[in-house]
Amino acid sequence: MVSWVLRIVVAAALLGSAGVHYFLWTEDYPGIVGPLFLLDAIGGLVLAIAVLAWRHWLPALGAVGFGVLTLGAYVLAATVGFAGNHDQFNSQPEYWGVITEAVCIVGGLALMFVKDRRRVAA
Repeated sequence: MVSWVLRIVVAAALLGSAGVHYFLWTEDYPGIVGPLFLLDAIGGLVLAIAVLAWRHWLPALGAVGFGVLTLGAYVLAATVGFAGNHDQFNSQPEYWGVITEAVCIVGGLALMFVKDRRRVAA
């Protein structure tokens, strides 16, 4: 039961982050940042499906990696700038992005270590 709830939470966080990045992609960011937002949106969608459909530790690891990389890129953009883009942490997409990516990291780590109690029939 705990495993299934965690899967839903992590998948929802991945979809939330994917939605934020899709919205940002539609805002026509210059240079490489725009296509990276689209790649994040597609990656979040694919990982959310994998987390729900595949009962294995790899999708959970993917969710953790997704959260770490996207949150790390945002921290770079908000501090020193990333790919010519400098953010200031002052908009709704930025707030939601940070929240969903933190949930991806924490939930993905928890999901990696929660045992699925279902037994496979021999």
